Amino acid sequence: MGPVSIPPVEQARSIFSELGYTLSGDGTEFRAEREWKVVHVTATTDEDEDSIPDSGSLRCFVTYREAAESLVRRLSDLKPDYEWAVISVTDGSGYDVVHAPSMRA
Repeated sequence: MGPVSIPPVEQARSIFSELGYTLSGDGTEFRAEREWKVVHVTATTDEDEDSIPDSGSLRCFVTYREAAESLVRRLSDLKPDYEWAVISVTDGSGYDVVHAPSMRA
C-alpha cells in the first residue's frame, strides 16, 4: 500500500466505473450516477478529519482496509443525516463493502 496520507482516489473511481456509474468531478470527492441513483463518493484516509460532510443524501466513503473500521465507528458515532457506505480497498484492485445502508442496525 502507498502512504496512508494519500486518499485512494484512483481505486474509488475504478470501483464505481466498473459498476457502470458515470463519474463527474475531480479530486477526493466525485459524483457517481447510474440510472436514478446519485452517490457522492469521498476517497479518504483515517487521518482526514474533515472528510465527513454534514449533509447529503447518499454517500460512499472509500478508504484503505486498515482505516475502514475506524471510519465506520466515527460515522456511527456522528450519526450523519444521510445514508452512507464504507468501502475498504487494498493496494491492488481488491475491495470490500464494510458498511452499507442495508447493514444498519
